[in-house]
Amino acid sequence: MKYENMYFFNGTAYAGKSTMVKRLAEKYGGIACEENYHNALLDSLDSREFPCLTYTRDLRDWHDFIRRTPDEYEEWINGVTKECEILELRILKDLAKQGKKIFVDTNIRPETLKQISDERHVVIMLADPEISIRRFFERPDREKQFLYRLMLEEPEPEKALNNFRECLKRVNSRKNFDAFLHCGFPVILRDENRSIKDTMTMAETILELL
Repeated sequence: MKYENMYFFNGTAYAGKSTMVKRLAEKYGGIACEENYHNALLDSLDSREFPCLTYTRDLRDWHDFIRRTPDEYEEWINGVTKECEILELRILKDLAKQGKKIFVDTNIRPETLKQISDERHVVIMLADPEISIRRFFERPDREKQFLYRLMLEEPEPEKALNNFRECLKRVNSRKNFDAFLHCGFPVILRDENRSIKDTMTMAETILELL
């Protein structure tokens, strides 16, 4: 099944996917499926079917979250991605019936996107992997600041911070970056000297919206 009215943005963190989805939906009177839009279904999920997504939902002590090894963190992230794809496809199937343009900040893997979308409706946005590690705690959102405070509460805060940085390095690796870069879809690389407006124009051109 091909979704003709959907436009997908995948890629790495800090590349601008959420901004593009929101701006394009506003400009074209469409629907914005912003980051983690699948969370709308989180409360109803069965932990046996979605163990990774429900891990944080059912977590009793968040210190356990930050104490995981890089191997454990990477395995969890990979599981979350697979489970998110299942939920996103469920949501998008219903949204497609509305007849509007839909802009999606997605976890759907490139190989799946090739099956459900025209390549002209997919943009891969990439930022240097180091940005995700360096700027993780610079963002003011509550979740990241909550995790930061937890690490400061650990018996060895610096050790806890270094461990979590290693987790971030694992999932924001050059290998993952290169996999996106060479997946076959058009790519927009983050450029600090380029305006949001110019990046938006690039995305519109790729998606043939102009």
